[in-house]
Amino acid sequence: MQFSDNEDFAKQLDAQDSLHVFREKFHLPANRSGEPLIYFAGNSLGLMPKTAKQIVEQELEDWARLGVDAHLKAKTPWYSYHETLREPAARLVGAQPIEVISMNSLTVNLHLMMATFYRPTKARFKILMEDPAFPSDTYAIKTQIIHHGLDPKDTLILARPRSGEFTVRTEEILDLMEKHADELAVVLIGGVNFFTGQLFDIPTITAAARKHGITVGVDLAHAIGNVPLSLHDWNIDFAVWCSYKYLNAGPGAVAGAFVHERHATNTNLPRLAGWFGNDPNTRFRMHLEPEFIPVPSADGWQISNPPILSMAPLRASLAIFEEAGMDALRQKSIKLTNYLQFLLESEPDGQSKKQYTIITPRQADQRGCQLSILVREHPKELFSKLEAADVKCDFREPNVIRVAPTPLYNTFHEVWRFANILR
Repeated sequence: MQFSDNEDFAKQLDAQDSLHVFREKFHLPANRSGEPLIYFAGNSLGLMPKTAKQIVEQELEDWARLGVDAHLKAKTPWYSYHETLREPAARLVGAQPIEVISMNSLTVNLHLMMATFYRPTKARFKILMEDPAFPSDTYAIKTQIIHHGLDPKDTLILARPRSGEFTVRTEEILDLMEKHADELAVVLIGGVNFFTGQLFDIPTITAAARKHGITVGVDLAHAIGNVPLSLHDWNIDFAVWCSYKYLNAGPGAVAGAFVHERHATNTNLPRLAGWFGNDPNTRFRMHLEPEFIPVPSADGWQISNPPILSMAPLRASLAIFEEAGMDALRQKSIKLTNYLQFLLESEPDGQSKKQYTIITPRQADQRGCQLSILVREHPKELFSKLEAADVKCDFREPNVIRVAPTPLYNTFHEVWRFANILR
């Protein structure tokens, strides 16, 4: 598409945007004058769906009115509350319903998945990750390694960008897998890298890993609700995600996990067990039948009963995704980031090349909503000025500003305004 840096062009794009109506479904943070901020921080915390309050209040009302009976008699019964999230979440990640469970937080789910899928042997004990991976993933994986009596220095292999580059080439990951094929137990990759916004080629990485019998896990924190996913068809082993970023479910909202059907139905797999992972037919017989009998689905990794108040807002958000459609959202997302890239790189006299560089891949199929901007001079001062100009994005040490125009509630005119403010 041919872009223009004219303001009227931005307004024209918004007028043609069939998804523009979804912006009205969210609460938009405002400045002191009541004008909406340019909120490009959905990669950190998504905005609140207006229907979330009503859904949460319904659960509070049922608690007040019914007490313990709300587990079975609430408008949406608490006992099976997680089941209301299963199918829409499965559609978002490209999975079968039995492969998906909403539970816990992302890092807790990662530990649960590693308890099952990281079974190091004397020969195969190493783990491959990208660098930089999200810190919580790194902490989790290093402690898993130590838990098995191994040394992270000898066990963890990191795929790094080449000298002078910012993102990790797929061939670097494939070469490392080939080189360490007989030693690798697990490959754990972020679907979209938190720092650079790079979208990894998960199907290619997974196919190469499976050729060598290596287990593949994916952290979808920055991918779910951002890019189309096909976890079942890609044949990955497991995935984990949070729901407070692009899924707009609120701070501390329930996370999720995917376990491929071939594993989900295997009740003999080792796992860390809890009562809600147990067969519902014997779940409440407790001390009368104390043996754990896992549910033959992703539910078999569930530990505790559903956290109702952290699940309720996710119902509101998933309904919006169902209405909008991930393919349409992805098309708008690509246009938003392409437009932003165009504006940032059309500075007069090459000014942008002197002051900042976009380190996110230029190709739209290699990134999601986020553009990461490396600032060469006074990065913190520039970030502070953006905040003072009613722009909400975020800063990553030492010199990167991350901006994420999100297709559900951001506009092309906001992208135009941001580019002009940055100038």
